[in-house]
Amino acid sequence: MDQRTPKNPFDSPPPAWSPQRGQDQRTQGAPGEAIRARRGFTRFIPGGMKTVVVGLAALVVAAVVYEIRPNTTPARNPFFNGANAPVPVGVAKATLGDVDINLNELGTVTPLATVSVRPQVGGYLVKVNFTEGQVVHAGDTLAQIDPRPYQATLDQVQGQLARDQAQLTDAQLDLKRYQTLVAQNSIASQQLDTQAALVGQLQGTIKSDQANIESATVNLNYTDIKSPVTGRAGLRQVDLGNLLTAGQTTPVVVVTQMQPMSVVFTVPEDNIGQILARVRAGAKLKADAYDRAQVTKIATGSLSTIDNEVDPTTGTIKLRAMFDNSKDELFPDQFVNIRLLVDTLHNQIVVPTAAIERGASGTFVYAVDTQTHRVSMHPVKLGQTDGDHVAIASGLNAGDTVVVDGADRLRDGARILLPGEGLPPPGAANPQGGDQAGRRGGRRGAGRGNGQNNGRGNGQGGAQQQQGAPKAQAANGG
Repeated sequence: MDQRTPKNPFDSPPPAWSPQRGQDQRTQGAPGEAIRARRGFTRFIPGGMKTVVVGLAALVVAAVVYEIRPNTTPARNPFFNGANAPVPVGVAKATLGDVDINLNELGTVTPLATVSVRPQVGGYLVKVNFTEGQVVHAGDTLAQIDPRPYQATLDQVQGQLARDQAQLTDAQLDLKRYQTLVAQNSIASQQLDTQAALVGQLQGTIKSDQANIESATVNLNYTDIKSPVTGRAGLRQVDLGNLLTAGQTTPVVVVTQMQPMSVVFTVPEDNIGQILARVRAGAKLKADAYDRAQVTKIATGSLSTIDNEVDPTTGTIKLRAMFDNSKDELFPDQFVNIRLLVDTLHNQIVVPTAAIERGASGTFVYAVDTQTHRVSMHPVKLGQTDGDHVAIASGLNAGDTVVVDGADRLRDGARILLPGEGLPPPGAANPQGGDQAGRRGGRRGAGRGNGQNNGRGNGQGGAQQQQGAPKAQAANGG
């Protein structure tokens, strides 16, 4: 082939290695390449086999030091190792006591009287006799309208009355004369009848004048705007000098009765029978008002009134409780929580509500055997609940000890640790713990520099623990 012919770019290059070529290289290569082939994986490690040997020796030394090092961490109590370890719990005793049956409902503070004081006659406001927030009494004059026009009207009707009374007196005298003359047949009887009619007319005029006087007197009294109830005056709505009209929309002031104070609340219709039975028996049901969080008691009162119908939309009925409110504890339109004491059950077996557990079979408690320090599940039937305590209808006796804290880690027959009890010594309740401690002590003692003494000491400690373990196991019931 002509060397000037260019090579085909699609021709494959010869393989870099072939069996024949590799054989040629092994037979013809340098001695260093054969040595590297015999070293295997160590040829990839810096330092070769020497580095591997030093590393393995370091690992062996570290393992020996770990085994013979002194134990600086406190030993765990083997009493709490294993599935049968006792569980620390809180306990309480079932006692005999009273249980209150309460109804907790939301109520609104409602005053017995809230009066918007408005003028009943028109005129200019000339005087204000109260201060905002003042406690006023029924009949006190709060403000005054200009009385002069109404005084003039009263004087006018009083004058008309005096004039008509004089005319009536004259007519009555004439009537007497006519009666005498008629008896003597001196005048016609018709004239007597006319005079009698005139007297009756004047008497009617007198009554009309008296009514006008009473009306004018009332209007004159209305110029003094008075408080109709005893209570606290609110903010003044009208300023001095304003022209007032009878029955205007804006009141002069609003007076709210503060003492006594009532709270209106609702209870479900299912509780009406129980409440009515107590009321008919003459009981005075106690009602306590609490704040929004039901923590602080605001006031104490009693049930006053039960409404006469059930609200069909909510299935509830309204009740009113009365409170003395001598210190203004309750404020109008305030939301409070009412706790109505319906009845009290005596000599009930009472336990904390925290002791009640619920499962597939119903409610139960963990009863504690103080001798064996074990618990057992006791199914119970619950009665009434009073705050943090609940009555037990059946399933428990007074004086029994129940678990109130830590029950989530218990099961029937589990061992417990009662409050105030000290922890058992290591290995006392678990024989395996003492055996393991002795073996560890022997190994650590054998590995120390002065191995015999320390190893013997730790070995003896482990043996003593191993001997003590069966005794503790027998004392704890296995």
